[in-house]
This record gives sequence, C-alpha cells and structure tokens, in this order.
Amino acid sequence: METAWSLLGMFVTALTAATILPAQSEILFVGLQARGTVSLWLLLAVASAGNILGSVINYLMGMGIERFRQRRWFPLTGAQLDRAQEWYRRWGVWTLLLSWAPFGDAITVVAGILRTRWWVFLALVSLAKAGRYAVLAGVTAGFV
Repeated sequence: METAWSLLGMFVTALTAATILPAQSEILFVGLQARGTVSLWLLLAVASAGNILGSVINYLMGMGIERFRQRRWFPLTGAQLDRAQEWYRRWGVWTLLLSWAPFGDAITVVAGILRTRWWVFLALVSLAKAGRYAVLAGVTAGFV
C-alpha cells in the first residue's frame, strides 16, 4: 500500500510541477529512487505521465487564455504576451524540447495559444519530460 501512495504522490507532484503552480518533483523522484521500494521503470513512467499531463493542462489553458488578455487581473501585459508569442514563432516547435526547464511551463502555454499541432506538441513534450526523468535517474543511480 505504501508503494501505491508513493506513486500517487509522485504523479500529483509531477503534474503540479509542470503547471504554473510551484512544485519540485525532482526531490520526491530522487528520494523514491534512493529508497528503492518502487520499481525504477514504474517510477519513471508515473513521473513522466504526471509531468506530461501537467503540460497538457498548460496547453489547454493556452488555448483559452486570449479571452482574458484585457482583464486587469491578468498576470501578463499585452506586450509581454505578444513578445512570448513572437519568441515561439521565431524559434518554433522545437522549443518544446525545453519544456522540462523551469521556464518550460510558459512555452507549453504559448504552444496552446498558437495552436501547435496536438501530435507535435505531445511528442516533443513527452520526449523532453521523460528524457529529463531518465537523466535524473541515471545521475541518481551514480550516487546511490
């Protein structure tokens, strides 16, 4: 039962970390890997799935965010939002490979705003997110 709770916690933390909410999934991932009570492959799959789903939430939010652009409570100015969109247009969908980075959440939102093809978005984000956890697992294995 403890393993199930650990994996659920990993999924929720990874999902939250991929959204605009503040969270750090790497700490829990490394801790669970170091304990060795969860299969590494299962841990990789659960963490990746949660993180990818968080990015999908960002993408969907991006698809509907334009209608709130002029609201006073909106966290970005029109100019900031325009700049982010121009940056994404300039560098293209390959920037989604940086979705694992701390600023990657913003990239996934902009991808939704600009209606990046769904399959391209999902493929590149999945590669980036799963790759990040695989590298983290490899680094952690070198120390454990």
